[in-house]
Amino acid sequence: MRLEFINRVKPGEVISKSILSNEGRVLLRSGVKLSSSYIKKLTELGVFYVYVQDERLDDVNVEDERLTELKQVTIQSMSGIMKNVNNVNSRELKESLSSVEEMINYVVELGDVNKSLYDIKTFDNYTYIHSLDTCIMTAFLGMTGKYNQWDLKEMVIGAILHDIGKTKVSADILNKGGNLTKEEFEEVKKHTIYGAELLKKNITMPESIIKIVEQHHERVDGKGYPYGLTGNQISKFAKVICVCDVYDAVSNDRCYRNKFTPNDSYELILSGAGTSFDSEIVAKFKDTFSIYPLGCCVRLSNGDEGYVINQNRGFPDRPIIRVLYDFRTRKPVPFYEIDLLKNPSIVIEDIV
Repeated sequence: MRLEFINRVKPGEVISKSILSNEGRVLLRSGVKLSSSYIKKLTELGVFYVYVQDERLDDVNVEDERLTELKQVTIQSMSGIMKNVNNVNSRELKESLSSVEEMINYVVELGDVNKSLYDIKTFDNYTYIHSLDTCIMTAFLGMTGKYNQWDLKEMVIGAILHDIGKTKVSADILNKGGNLTKEEFEEVKKHTIYGAELLKKNITMPESIIKIVEQHHERVDGKGYPYGLTGNQISKFAKVICVCDVYDAVSNDRCYRNKFTPNDSYELILSGAGTSFDSEIVAKFKDTFSIYPLGCCVRLSNGDEGYVINQNRGFPDRPIIRVLYDFRTRKPVPFYEIDLLKNPSIVIEDIV
């Protein structure tokens, strides 16, 4: 399969990764042939890219039916919690969170974070998929930090709930196109406090999880919110979720800004080490996540274009590329592969 910008998808191409709604329903299932009307509707929904079948990349697969099912159940559970947050009790939340644990256990068993992310986001499902991806990233980043199983459990629960306070912020503000006013931005920042208050008021929740929800926008240099905490004043779990939250957020289009390029998203995290983010966590982040998604098309410095078919762990900017085109002539070339780790003189110049 290949990753394709929605404005380049042609009628007749077959989608190869299902798209989920904000209630966990399948909007468009893997295997459906895309018509002009489908493509138009996906564009209207805010879909920026899709995965489509490509026989040249049959060995590249980011769709796992079991994982899709588990994500559906998780989104359905969390959708119910978010929509009825004021009336949720501890028993109901525990039942919902059991689906999160099952999903994370399966993802960890798969062992490949880069095949577990990149669900297709729409305007409506953004909050749920963002929380889902943040949760998955947190699990993998947490494992590299050698946290015990109880720490990991609390971190992934905090990650899935980190934006629960946004249920108390006006949708008109959250979905506003363009810049927020000072007053609107101050209201958005309160979602951290709102979330912590909701968990304290309605649900029996460990203090460590409440701190994740309350502190995931704090920064180690004191320039975050809501309290301007610094260094060790910030929960060690919140520091992990902070990195995952920011990386996933800037990697996606929002109604008020375009997404960052993969390289810029990555550099934002690396350059924030010691100021915005904990340096040790950033170092673990670099060893865990890759810059370029599987199946995306890149232009190389030697003039060729090809698709990312595999990653070299610990070397986020040096994936393995299957070259299909000569960029200068725009003509297909016989397939061959370049392992950028073994070819240091060749670099990725752009995603195309």
